[in-house]
Amino acid sequence: MAEIEVASEVEDVLHHKRAARDARPYPSPAYAWYVVAVFVIAYTFSFIDRQILSLLVGPMKRDLQITDTEMSLLQGLAFAAFYTIMGLPIGRLVDRRNRIGIISLGVFFWSLMTALCGTAKVYWQLFAYRIGVGVGEAALSPAAYSVISDYFPPKRLGIAIGVYGMGVYIGAGLALVIGAEVIGFVAKSGDLNLPLLGHLYAWQIVFFIVGLPGLLIALWVRTVREPERRGHMRREIGPDGVERDSEVPLADVIAYLKDNAGSFLGMNLCFAFLAMMAYGTAAWIPTFLVRTYGWDVVEAGRWYGWIIVIFGTAGVVAGGAIGDFVCSKGYRNGRIIVMAATGLVTLPFAIAFPLVNDPMMALALLAPASFFATFTTGVGPSALQQMMPNQMRGFAAALSGLIVNFIGLGLGPTSIALVTDFVFKDEMMLRYSLAAVPPVILLIGAAFGFYSLKPYLKSLDYLEHWSSRNEKA
Repeated sequence: MAEIEVASEVEDVLHHKRAARDARPYPSPAYAWYVVAVFVIAYTFSFIDRQILSLLVGPMKRDLQITDTEMSLLQGLAFAAFYTIMGLPIGRLVDRRNRIGIISLGVFFWSLMTALCGTAKVYWQLFAYRIGVGVGEAALSPAAYSVISDYFPPKRLGIAIGVYGMGVYIGAGLALVIGAEVIGFVAKSGDLNLPLLGHLYAWQIVFFIVGLPGLLIALWVRTVREPERRGHMRREIGPDGVERDSEVPLADVIAYLKDNAGSFLGMNLCFAFLAMMAYGTAAWIPTFLVRTYGWDVVEAGRWYGWIIVIFGTAGVVAGGAIGDFVCSKGYRNGRIIVMAATGLVTLPFAIAFPLVNDPMMALALLAPASFFATFTTGVGPSALQQMMPNQMRGFAAALSGLIVNFIGLGLGPTSIALVTDFVFKDEMMLRYSLAAVPPVILLIGAAFGFYSLKPYLKSLDYLEHWSSRNEKA
């Protein structure tokens, strides 16, 4: 009985110590939102560099003599494979080193690789540079999620990460809008011959224009202040009697994730399949507009680009805010509820838009599809941060990125291309590939989301027990 009372007293002491640490004032809200704004701009540039290929399908296929499937590998697998693999060691660094420095170096590297894409003369060179873009971009989100989680209290985390996620859709949209204008401009100027670089096609010049400004963004990111880490952490008392944070061995991180495999895999497979639908669709919509309705690539880029900027951005913020609201009503798994429901709400619009004969009607249906499909970008990462100790967040985010991007980005564009090339065997049948593949993917994603609701609640309880075991009195 006495041992139970002592254990209870120790747990009370740990609870009060954790409460005292959590009561420390957060950084100034104004500065916290400034940091988010800087990250949004970095994320925007990452997606401009990542998505610009979707506008260049026609000229690149012509000049490099490649197929839809080979083009899809540049858009997906070449980038996603190394983006996901390199994310794991970078995620470990995020949990142990200066996160701002990691982000700055990543921005510099991917921007340089994007610019080098403009020097590629053959397919394998372009493939290699796209791998480099993926390696650089792997540094951004795991570190950014961790930093944002230390700048904002938990009740505001969904909206903060949702606003950060705006960069996905601002960047993807601007890649089309700006890319369309640049393509229109350079097409009038024709190909160029430059010293050292030699003959350059118009599409190669686009890579220089979108890649080089990122080098300045890298310097700007470096000026951001590294925040103090907070939340559930492993702590110990050193030889000097001072309590301090202690590093969590990788084996312990893996054991933690193994103990929470149901919630971690369920929520991330939900996120991954919904992302697979979004990436796959986005990669081929400009080409769909060109092939189905006879639009030119500039017109397609302008229209679809603004839909992504307006409705995609609104959706990711709305998703984060709705997730926060549902959680505030007592549903601790509220963000997972929102993510799972997203797949069902998006479904009718995803089926309808490729099949209508009026291009303006197709765009009108794409608007709500883009709005609802982007809810996951705010709620998914914030739900993950909520269930992980601070010193495991970077690795967990990187592992989540591996799952989400390997399935979503690596397989999304290619799944649609394979159906076009090998089922319909006609590139003009792209609209039917878009109508057939994404709805199936949405249903799979929603099923994983609903499956993970109960395991996620158990993971939140597990986090509290972990804190009690790993904080010293």
